[in-house]
Amino acid sequence: MIVSCQNISKSFGTDEILKNVSFHINENEKTAIVGINGAGKSTLLNIIMRKLSPDAGEAVLSKNTSVGYLAQYQDISGGHTIFEEVLSAREELVRMEASLRDMEQNMPLLEGEELNRLLEQYNRLNHTFELHGGYAYRSEVTGIIRGLGFTEEDFSRPLTELSGGQKTRVFLGKLLVSKPDLLILDEPTNHLDMSSIAWLEAFLSNYKGAVLIVSHDRYFLDKIVTKVVELEHHKASVFLGNYSDYAEKKAALRASQLKAWYNQQREIKHQEEVIAKLKSFNREKSIRRAESREKMLNKIDRIEKPTEEHTDMKIRFEPNIASGNDVMQVEELAKSFGSNHLFSGISFEIKRGERVALIGDNGVGKTTMLKIINEMIPFDAGRITLGTNVNIAYYDQEHQVLSDEKTLFEEISDACPNFTNTQVRNVLAAFLFTDDDVFKKVGDISGGEKGRVSLAKLMLSEANFLILDEPTNHLDITSKEILESALNQYTGTVLFVSHDRYFINKTATRIMDLTEQTIVNYVGNYDYYLEKHDVQMRTIAPAAAASIKTERKNESAKLDWKQKKEEQAKQRKKAAALKRTEDEIAEKEALMQALNEEMNQPEVATNSARLSEIHGQMVELEEALEGLYEAWETLAEEE
Repeated sequence: MIVSCQNISKSFGTDEILKNVSFHINENEKTAIVGINGAGKSTLLNIIMRKLSPDAGEAVLSKNTSVGYLAQYQDISGGHTIFEEVLSAREELVRMEASLRDMEQNMPLLEGEELNRLLEQYNRLNHTFELHGGYAYRSEVTGIIRGLGFTEEDFSRPLTELSGGQKTRVFLGKLLVSKPDLLILDEPTNHLDMSSIAWLEAFLSNYKGAVLIVSHDRYFLDKIVTKVVELEHHKASVFLGNYSDYAEKKAALRASQLKAWYNQQREIKHQEEVIAKLKSFNREKSIRRAESREKMLNKIDRIEKPTEEHTDMKIRFEPNIASGNDVMQVEELAKSFGSNHLFSGISFEIKRGERVALIGDNGVGKTTMLKIINEMIPFDAGRITLGTNVNIAYYDQEHQVLSDEKTLFEEISDACPNFTNTQVRNVLAAFLFTDDDVFKKVGDISGGEKGRVSLAKLMLSEANFLILDEPTNHLDITSKEILESALNQYTGTVLFVSHDRYFINKTATRIMDLTEQTIVNYVGNYDYYLEKHDVQMRTIAPAAAASIKTERKNESAKLDWKQKKEEQAKQRKKAAALKRTEDEIAEKEALMQALNEEMNQPEVATNSARLSEIHGQMVELEEALEGLYEAWETLAEEE
């Protein structure tokens, strides 16, 4: 075990963040921490890193464990170039190498005992140098820098010229080069393009140390982690497997809990109905039975209904009018910025109902192409033709559709005047705005928050052609899933740029790869793209296996249908038997009532023969009713 979190609790004022959080990470284990924004993920990382003290509990690192921590925003400064900064992580090897070179230069100048002593010293140092990877560290540094998306020309760029995202990548490079026993990474893919993310996946999967990751990139987590720690309602739950395993187990667990709750509620309702019916018979034995059942019902251990953030929140958006089948045609499109030639001869078409993902490395011109289509910047050559009744809604990260003077609530309610206050709040809550946040002015919120408001408005725009530039940036996993569901139900057309491969996989029906200044089409999702992009194509075997699986599924469906019909027939018979028993009870109780009334008549009260006859009939009815009550109770239990 390399780190152990033991009953960690943390509050900020009256706001409880973590409560008795416990889990551990073993050597070489790859673990993810997941949860909605505000669940306490970064707080937990800061506690593990001793940057924050818990109110209770502790995070214990094993002795002599080296830790490398990448925060979401990592600034570095100094006069180094990119290569020098990353290389500085192996400073000890750099010094060893310099010492070895000095010794090699001095050897020709010495002889005898002095030379022998230097040779011994050289051999010892060289052995240590080799043992720590001294003959491979420079190529390793070069490989890591390239893997993180920097070109050979970038190696000599000074840190002072870099953006915040580029500096974070450089810092990540230093961490990977230093190879700590435990790597803690907070959103490591934020500033990486797809190629760099794929490279980082391979690097971390083969990493010899332990890795703890906080990330909203579900595809990334799927490829790397073997354990997921979920933070929900201030507590931690541990699931073995990758993200998809966690999502499946979490859904199954919640479904099981919900089923147990519904079953118990049904049983409680049923018992209450039985008790009420027994009381309605108004007989001493029936009342005693009812009281006995009430006592048992009061002792039952009531299951609490499972809750989950945004569980009942379903957002749909629909076009106002349908477009023609041909939504857009692009012919021989070209664009350059001075000497920077992005693309030329680009041609493609988009049909109604398609959800097309435009992918490619950073800098190839994806966002530029979206802006050209939206007439925000001119193109150099080519032609763009929109189809009949095409109405575009565009989401970019400049958020030009918002008014700084309006509150978030006003932005949504003005866009949808027919919405109730609850509906407006539900839309904003789906994009992480709750409570008094909805009354903040747009001008007072951050760029990421503005992006979320713009996305919420876009979903309600009634356009029939959505063009989205990185729509999942600044969204947590739950909000991404809500957006995925909305897009998958959308009957219009979507063209989007995204680095979120899980999002692409869930929503895209076609992928256009902008590479080598041209478009390559893949009719399918991201998994299909990977499959066809790979040199080694898969054989027909998986298709045959899928066919067998489908066949078995159909057979199972037929069996389920037959069983369902049999069960329904069985339930109908039970219901009919219960109804017959209740009718017999009512009939005999009515007869008993009539005999009682007859006994009270003056002429009968003095007729001993009739009284004896009535008494005999009442005894028979009493016995019959007792049997009917028991039969009814048995049938009611089986309902």
